[in-house]
Amino acid sequence: MISRLTMPAAFVTLVTLALGLTLPMPARAADEPATIPLPGGKTAVTHHRLQLDGRTLRYAATAGRTTLFDKENAPAANVFSVAYTLEGASHRTRPVAFLWNGGPGSSSLWLHMGSFAPVRVATNGTGAIVPPSRLVDNVDGTLLGSTDLVFIDAPGTGYSRLVGKAKKEQFYGVDQDARAFTQFIERWLTANDRWGSPKLLIGESYGTTRAANVVDRLQVDGVSVNGVVLISSALDLSSLDPALPGDDASNISFLPTEAAVAWYHDALPGPKPPALEPFLDRVRAFSGGPYATALLRGDALDVATRHELAAQLHGFIGLDQAYIERANLRVDPSRFEMELQRSSGRITGRLDGRFNGYDTDRNADSPSYDPTLDASIQDAFVSEFNRYIRDDLGFKTEDRYLATNYGDVGSAWNLTRDAGDVGLGNVQLPNVLPDLAQALTRNPALRVFSANGYYDLATPFFGTELALHHLGIDPALRDHVTFGYYPSGHMIYLEAASRRKLRGDIENFIASATHP
Repeated sequence: MISRLTMPAAFVTLVTLALGLTLPMPARAADEPATIPLPGGKTAVTHHRLQLDGRTLRYAATAGRTTLFDKENAPAANVFSVAYTLEGASHRTRPVAFLWNGGPGSSSLWLHMGSFAPVRVATNGTGAIVPPSRLVDNVDGTLLGSTDLVFIDAPGTGYSRLVGKAKKEQFYGVDQDARAFTQFIERWLTANDRWGSPKLLIGESYGTTRAANVVDRLQVDGVSVNGVVLISSALDLSSLDPALPGDDASNISFLPTEAAVAWYHDALPGPKPPALEPFLDRVRAFSGGPYATALLRGDALDVATRHELAAQLHGFIGLDQAYIERANLRVDPSRFEMELQRSSGRITGRLDGRFNGYDTDRNADSPSYDPTLDASIQDAFVSEFNRYIRDDLGFKTEDRYLATNYGDVGSAWNLTRDAGDVGLGNVQLPNVLPDLAQALTRNPALRVFSANGYYDLATPFFGTELALHHLGIDPALRDHVTFGYYPSGHMIYLEAASRRKLRGDIENFIASATHP
């Protein structure tokens, strides 16, 4: 499990489906795996309308499960999805986007109920939720005006379940998971006669790891993909966790985000720079230049230079210069979250550094929780989805929706990559940049859009820039990868202005990717 990528422990637990009929079970050998029954719930199709930008969109919502099969063609998983499709549109010209979150161990709830679907959970201007929660028409965020939308729950999350004689190791891993999503998309395209449609993948957080992996696999299988949207990217996981001695990639990656958060909270010494983006340009230049060069020198860095750099870091991230020097110029993001507002007794949010909170131990090194998620987001998303899926979409089941399942899925996750087509060999922390580079090279029409929140202390924007600038693709393809930036956190779409801008940016991207 990747501690800096995942949300807190699961807050929804699985309830076993009660069977109405009990039959005698044949004896089986002790080492024979039990057969997991198919979960309940029939596919539900409902019809809706949405007033969007002066026109009425009539659409169908289809909630149901798709069966995936193992190498012996036996049922291995039932994957739950909700598809929103515009009625009356041509299957040959109407794009379709497949969307998912990450974890590993997260359902698609967060994107589904917060970002691009026709409805969303209402939030205030900054992205917090004031109880009681409610759903609203998503007129400022939905992508339904540009593309059909299919939200997919990973096996072991949401309503997706392993079935038959499937084992966790068949699905809970980097490449195992990507194979499952690839199979789902191909089966969905067949079942819905959408092979001729322009196709898009949209992933968030670890979902970007999955997206880069899946797009390459789809194209190897002959499924052309027009565009990939990466939201709050996690493409090279070794650069996201606190660095081991000798590896300073994470220190370089996180510094500009720490500077952005310090700027937001007026924690910088001296006059506050009037605008964020020019200030961050200076921090980028420092982080990728003098700072990176100094860190490469390691213990050989002289005392005078160390002192000078600590003073510059103090000016960029606001922490006490002596603290920075004691940290050997390397401020772990979790310690930054604890230290930035320590004098006022507050901790800083991780998924969104704009949020504040309080901790019981004010002398701790790191926060004991993330105040971002304590803004009623978890409770609101889970409760509203459970009402919505049953009452509005008509999907009836006694199963419990697993919004997150980190304890079961995340703890069993295999981070080791297969040797595979990208020639990586087996590596312990996944790096999907070779997959993405291969996909862009094999399909010169493919476009990639990277969306980044300035205040995201989980997947920092500068780390994403560094990663995507190291794809090693031909110069003629480099402008096929574009970036968007937003005054928000990890879940960019929760903040009102960012949600509107994100929608516009992705709609423009879809137009360019489907009509290059």
